[in-house]
Amino acid sequence: MAKKPDTPAKRRAPSRPGGKTSRPSPPPAPAARPSALLDTRIIYCGDCLDQLRRLPDACVDLITIDPPFNSNRNYEVFWGETKEKRAFEDRHASTAAYIDYMRPRCVELARVLKKTGSFYYHCDWHAGHYIKVMLDQLFGENNFLNEIIWKRTHAHGSADRFAPVHDTLFVYHGGKGHTWNPPRQPHDPAYVEKHFRQIDELTGRRFQAITLTGSGIRRGESGMPWRGVDPTRVGRHWAIPGKVMDRYNLAGDSVQERLNSLDAANLIYWPRGGDGVPRLKWFADELEGVALPDLWTDVPPISANAAERLGYPTQKPLALLERIIKASSSTNDIVLDAFCGCGTALVAAQNLGRQWIGIDISPTACRVMAKRLRDVCRMKESEPLWKAHKTDAFIVRDLPWSIAKLKEIPPFEFENWAIIAIGGIPNKAQVGDMGIDGRIFPVSAAPKKRGAASGELDFMDQWYPIQVKQKDKVGRPDIDAFEAVMTREDRTKGFFVAFDFSSDAMREIDAFFRKSCKVIVPLTVREILEEEIARKLV
Repeated sequence: MAKKPDTPAKRRAPSRPGGKTSRPSPPPAPAARPSALLDTRIIYCGDCLDQLRRLPDACVDLITIDPPFNSNRNYEVFWGETKEKRAFEDRHASTAAYIDYMRPRCVELARVLKKTGSFYYHCDWHAGHYIKVMLDQLFGENNFLNEIIWKRTHAHGSADRFAPVHDTLFVYHGGKGHTWNPPRQPHDPAYVEKHFRQIDELTGRRFQAITLTGSGIRRGESGMPWRGVDPTRVGRHWAIPGKVMDRYNLAGDSVQERLNSLDAANLIYWPRGGDGVPRLKWFADELEGVALPDLWTDVPPISANAAERLGYPTQKPLALLERIIKASSSTNDIVLDAFCGCGTALVAAQNLGRQWIGIDISPTACRVMAKRLRDVCRMKESEPLWKAHKTDAFIVRDLPWSIAKLKEIPPFEFENWAIIAIGGIPNKAQVGDMGIDGRIFPVSAAPKKRGAASGELDFMDQWYPIQVKQKDKVGRPDIDAFEAVMTREDRTKGFFVAFDFSSDAMREIDAFFRKSCKVIVPLTVREILEEEIARKLV
């Protein structure tokens, strides 16, 4: 049917669409302040109900929350690098009590969501159906978008039922024109291998040869022969698939010129021997991907050895939050998480160039997520830089920094606050801690690697013990007990934190030094709050 193709002497390999041959550029930095009414890059410590009531109407583009599930469970929590073990209660007296707790908070969340915004509620099977009814009432059942099923764990045995392995995400929009960036997932390798069997000789890329003609005869230029091939002989005409020329940045005013441009770019497949109709090369690495369904099995849970693992019992993978934020927001949009936990949503939002606001009732959680933003996102926790609208600065608001508030918080919260405030690392367990609540490692002892993979500094012998007492006045018996710890561990220095120390305690600290040359540094809460401890930490 055709003559041998009149091909150019040398074809160039095409650049891949979308700049795929180059290294992907980092996400754009968020602007200083997208709203004159709303501060962002801020963590609020407290009940989200109180804080949400201070926000204006329709001010947030995306809300994602992962509140307590009403699962009637007690967790023993290990907080990552700080390794704080404490009871994490996720329980309510009944499902009705749980819904009564969440309803006023969801009322406020619905109020602050923009009409163009999206809302994600993460829950499990315990109260999911009741939550859905509540959300339909508050956001409108016609604004319901998805019930996403996320496989959060692997199959496990169950005594009298099918094993529960999934969580649920209920997704709503604010009312009109919500942001939607369709997420895609890679094609099955078996599909690619089956349908993209040919290998390009020039580039080594796998491709499928697809038609360059359309049904029916045309009398214009699309029906004219090209390089000896007349499509009208088989009742067809030249039809270049839409967007192909733009995809490869190729030029051509006429059909003939466009075909020549495709051939020069090594995008035309010529059947061997010169017979047959030329076809278009469709490369496997240019596949758009499969539209993501509402069943998510491709985001694995956080394993025990995962680098991002902090030990928070309901910690979600960063990839899960990144998928949500990419799909339902744009650069510089405002993302709100009103039950932050360990701050995964905030880290994902910052990495993706979004503005963000976080709220959590736990002071420990707020400090952990602040540390995570500093370590992972390289942000600076700085009031002056934040007020100057520096995009890499954030602040934490409403932490219990007063002495009165610190006396009221639970003992584990106080202990965690005190140890982190003086630069220490809380002990792995509060029960059986052998009198050591935390440790301070001198700067000279810090390893090059940090995080869980480094062994949490346990292998190093250069450290100082910390003891914390949430007492108005520490007495001599408390100091005696700490002296025994220092002697047993053969430590030359130790730190003791309390609200105050009795005169007997101070005399015993002095006597212990004269007797053993071991130093106990007494630190009061007031000294920590007023940042007067630097001279004592030397």
